[in-house]
Amino acid sequence: MRYEDDAPARLDAAVRKTSQSSRASAVVGKDRLILFDTTLRDGEQSPGATLNLKEKVEIARVLSRFGVDICEAGFPIASPGDFEAVKTIATEIGPLMTGREATGQPMRICGLSRASEKDIQRCFDAVKHAPLHRIHTFLATSDIHLKHKLNISREECIERAAKAVKFASSLSEDVEFSTEDAMRSDPKFLVEVLKEVIAAGATTLNIPDTVGFTTPIEYQQVFEYLIANTPGADKVVWSTHCHNDLGLATANSLAGIAGGARQVEVTVNGIGERAGNTAIEEIIMAVRTRPQQFNVYTSVDATQITRASRMVTSFTGMAVQPNKAIVGENAFAHEAGIHQDGVLKHAETYEIMTPESVGLSTNSLVLGKHSGKHAYKARLEELGYTDLSPQQIDEFVDKFKRLADEKKVVTDADMEAIVADEIYQPEHVWELRSIHVTAGNLVKATATVSLVHIDGHEVTEAAVGAGPVDAIFTSIQQVVRVPNRLVQYKINAVTEGVDAIGEVVTKLEFVEDYESPEKSRRLQRTDSGIDAGEFKNPQTGSVTNRNFTGHGADTDILVASAKSYLSALNRMISHKKQISMQQTPPLE
Repeated sequence: MRYEDDAPARLDAAVRKTSQSSRASAVVGKDRLILFDTTLRDGEQSPGATLNLKEKVEIARVLSRFGVDICEAGFPIASPGDFEAVKTIATEIGPLMTGREATGQPMRICGLSRASEKDIQRCFDAVKHAPLHRIHTFLATSDIHLKHKLNISREECIERAAKAVKFASSLSEDVEFSTEDAMRSDPKFLVEVLKEVIAAGATTLNIPDTVGFTTPIEYQQVFEYLIANTPGADKVVWSTHCHNDLGLATANSLAGIAGGARQVEVTVNGIGERAGNTAIEEIIMAVRTRPQQFNVYTSVDATQITRASRMVTSFTGMAVQPNKAIVGENAFAHEAGIHQDGVLKHAETYEIMTPESVGLSTNSLVLGKHSGKHAYKARLEELGYTDLSPQQIDEFVDKFKRLADEKKVVTDADMEAIVADEIYQPEHVWELRSIHVTAGNLVKATATVSLVHIDGHEVTEAAVGAGPVDAIFTSIQQVVRVPNRLVQYKINAVTEGVDAIGEVVTKLEFVEDYESPEKSRRLQRTDSGIDAGEFKNPQTGSVTNRNFTGHGADTDILVASAKSYLSALNRMISHKKQISMQQTPPLE
């Protein structure tokens, strides 16, 4: 079943207060596809994807500029830190209009809550600071969840769902309800639940494939069945939320659109629990590249895709696979000779979209040491860095010119790496002053590192290691003295050539002590029973080790390694300090 009503009317039902500028951008005969981004909620639940407050705000800022309709900023009841992040995003990012001319309104800020009044109230208290906000509440509907997770009957499920939505509707005019594990639920029972939540005030109904179980044909048929059989179906927006356990998340979401869904829930780079979620970049470009296949359109600025992808990669430490659609480094590469010949003769022989359409710059030579401050400032603004202070610009220009002295030219990728390395770092409890390394095949690697504490005192330590990186990390650890285990260490060349800036990502986890890093940690308990080194998923109740990612960039890969390791340690220290100051509400 496919909706055929006009796009402006559907937009009114979906996003409430739609401006004249938004109506003018409507595509005749097509519905507007609402993009609901959950990078900061479901995406952050990826193992090791811990984000600090500053990083969450910056990602939300990019999503707003991107033109995303709704940002699910977090799970406010999960912890005081999550609540503060959602509240800050609602306050600071919620009112922004930069880059949103096509929508004519700011991004709606959403929070997730379980189907309980305590959760819902906490969610509203966080999101209410945004001009446009939403409460998103959920309850499982599959028999396996009702029996083994919730221990309730179907009747109790309907009653609890309706009660939760009614309370949420008393707080906000925009309420989304999700039937968790919908694709393993009885469709007839889903109709009963959905009928009641519509009557209780739900404005969006989400039909999630929570465990990545379904297939495209099946998912489309479920939407068609529910829309055809649920009383009040025409009064709400239907939404997809797919996981990628079988590699079908994007295909399923597109099938859901064909079945009548007009909202898709997505994440940047497709990050998320287990195998991840539907990738926002894949949905956008699929709809734009194959407009004849889908009766929908989007209003986002697709040229922001690459920047958003790189930012999320940098902050989470989750690298994009080279062959990833749209944003992988090989997405627009043509190695085979016959392909190269075809592309040179006519790009459309092997390219269905251009690199520029997703914001990938093909300009390798940007600026040099003789370029002036205004040229660098203008280029930074073109790359999206429009909110830098004059002092920051001066500092970056100095860094760019020093880099140009070393490698002659400075590319967009170089500039982005340097800016990200500086402005997106955590609080500097410890800062790198200098390192000196001696290494070779006939000598033991040794490193001398000098660090400066936030209170101003400087400490120098030296250590021997299995190699130069190990020696650097050991010497830093002798200064910082925070028990940890190195989970991941990755190096990436930002551009081609031996003089390229090297980006290093390290991932650390808490350990109990220095001598036994393999032990489970029990560092500092909170009221929720979770220590500073653990993460509890409020949705599933599962507990996993909390990882902390660090990022460093420099033309000297050893310096970049030191910066990255110290960045992860600073995150760990800041998080432990934050936990010690909080009393987390117990999760029911």
